[in-house]
Amino acid sequence: MSVAATLPTWNPLSMWYSDGWTVTKRNLIKIKRSPDMLVFAVIQPIMFVLLFSQVYAGAISVQGTDYVQFLMAGIFAQTVVFGSTFSGSAMAQDLKEGIIDRFRSLPMSSSAVLIGRTNSDLVLNTISMVIMMATGVAVGWRVNSSVAEFLAGIGLLLLFSYAFSWVMALLGMSVKSPEVINNASFLILFPLTFVSNAFVPSDTLPTPLRIFAEWNPVSSLVQAARQLFGNEGTAPVPDIWTMQNPIATVLIGISVMLLVFVPLCIRKFASISSR
Repeated sequence: MSVAATLPTWNPLSMWYSDGWTVTKRNLIKIKRSPDMLVFAVIQPIMFVLLFSQVYAGAISVQGTDYVQFLMAGIFAQTVVFGSTFSGSAMAQDLKEGIIDRFRSLPMSSSAVLIGRTNSDLVLNTISMVIMMATGVAVGWRVNSSVAEFLAGIGLLLLFSYAFSWVMALLGMSVKSPEVINNASFLILFPLTFVSNAFVPSDTLPTPLRIFAEWNPVSSLVQAARQLFGNEGTAPVPDIWTMQNPIATVLIGISVMLLVFVPLCIRKFASISSR
């Protein structure tokens, strides 16, 4: 029997899965060896929970519900969206340090680098979510829905964060240096998170901002989380399709982001690798 006949055979799908898992582990080990990254990823959502729930709760009133109950879904959405910036900054940093050139020399799937990057950020977002929910419970937030709806709310938030990580990964590969990614990402993230229904009802905003907020995908994510966590209260919901059907809107948005940005990221990575 020849030596070749005794070697295990790998089909393309299993090789792709193995490569993606290997890069995911590499990124998780990097987080473990750089605990400051994890610490700051956790401190930021805690800071926002305490800031808005303790400082601004007395000044902001929401019809039919306590402000803390109204607030937490917005904090969750903001955190998972901001957490997606790790994909962009990490890709930009790897390009600067030449890590991508090292991956090019290996017999591995080019998409595995992107899969591993977004997967590890999903793990980081999950850790942030758990700690943030514990902080929310400490300041009075409660879930008023079934276990299935609660888990569906968490899943929807994390799935949105995963899809948005591909958007930020493309941005990270498009900028000239890691120093640019923070400024570039905040130009996208701040309007999406703050011009929304995350912290105040959208009907309190001036008309142009209200219209933007009602069609803002982050507003749909926040509204969907409030529904699934049972934190809606009796505040009126804007009479537009995106706000009346927030779960469907978010699922459509996730599908569009994955269908558009996954191929764009793979194509962009291939063009960088072929330089």
